[in-house]
Amino acid sequence: MSKLTVSFLALAALARAEVHSLTLRQAIELAVQQNPDVAMVRLDEQKARAAVRAARDPFMPRVTAGSGLAYTDGFPSSIEGSAPSIVQAVAQQFLFNRPQTLEVARAKENARGAAIAVVGKRDEVVYRAAALYLDAERAERVGALAHTAIERQQAVLDSICAQVAEGRALPIAQKQAELALARDRQAAESVDDEQAAAETDLALALGFPAEDRVRAVAQERPAPPLPASEQQAAEAALASNSELRRLESQIAAKQLELRGAAAARLPRADLVAQYAMLAKFNNYTEYFSHFQRNNGEIGVSFQVPIFVPGVRSATAQGEADLSRLKIELANARNRIVSELADSLRAARRAQTAADVARLDLEVTREQLSVDLAQFQEGRQTMRQVDEARLAENDRWIAFYDAQYALEKARWNVLRLDGGLLDSA
Repeated sequence: MSKLTVSFLALAALARAEVHSLTLRQAIELAVQQNPDVAMVRLDEQKARAAVRAARDPFMPRVTAGSGLAYTDGFPSSIEGSAPSIVQAVAQQFLFNRPQTLEVARAKENARGAAIAVVGKRDEVVYRAAALYLDAERAERVGALAHTAIERQQAVLDSICAQVAEGRALPIAQKQAELALARDRQAAESVDDEQAAAETDLALALGFPAEDRVRAVAQERPAPPLPASEQQAAEAALASNSELRRLESQIAAKQLELRGAAAARLPRADLVAQYAMLAKFNNYTEYFSHFQRNNGEIGVSFQVPIFVPGVRSATAQGEADLSRLKIELANARNRIVSELADSLRAARRAQTAADVARLDLEVTREQLSVDLAQFQEGRQTMRQVDEARLAENDRWIAFYDAQYALEKARWNVLRLDGGLLDSA
């Protein structure tokens, strides 16, 4: 492929690209509606509901109609178990079949587990969308400050160059300022790349094409609230966590499967009905004393299992699977409680760091005000003021980083205690 073709395709992709400016709430709503992972687990839920209907079908009459039309030479033999007939119809239905009844109950439990999986995937997608949104928002804010830092560092460099030319500063000071400017440009380029990656990943999480980007809308919003206590958070997590509920559903389904295997020894009863329209050319009058054209029968078929191989081995395998699921459930409970405690501690540390960053920013801004006043009085140089502004810019970046870490830590707490979507 030629370079011209590659350039043309790249320009065509850029022409199709679209930037979506969204708030956090809008991004989360779109993620729930459009995310492909959520769509796929919803299809699994539909499949599980269809499996319930399929398991119930044997308890509904199954009617087939056709013909056993055939030429007979001699005694009329059966065709697929039925006498030769012009028209025939057969109906069958389970009346009592304990294994199939338990299979219906297991299918219902699997459908409930599939619905829980949808909720779990939805919460996972909501958290991912929120995290990517915060990443994009932070990168945009820090990127703006990084470009401002480049302008201010350029002013510092110009001031130092003038001082070096006048002999009032050493050449090393100019080299140091050039190095600082190069570092600021490198930092700005890195943040720009982070913003592009976060906005693209967010677009994909929201179901948009890979060419699109989702841009965070600047807004003031409170950080998600924390639970009143660690005990309350642990109780909420154990009661509503999707992973725990899904494992509990799998345990219930496995127990029904074991009961179904044991029920294979129980008798079963089926409703059977049959109709046949016979013809004289099949020699019925030659071998039977009475001929009747329309014939029908209805009754109940009873079956009593005498020897059912494989039940014991199936039960042993099912019990092993059940024990494994119970161990997984216990491990998941312990892990969630532990992760929740860790996330609460991380949220508290993030709150402390945010408070420190806010106070540090306030002190730096007040110091800048003092430096500006002294500059107007002739007691400060322009270079010193520019350096103070650079320090303020750094404190703004630290403040935004601390706010970002705090909000993300609180979202992580909500992900674990089950309150994610309510606080979105």
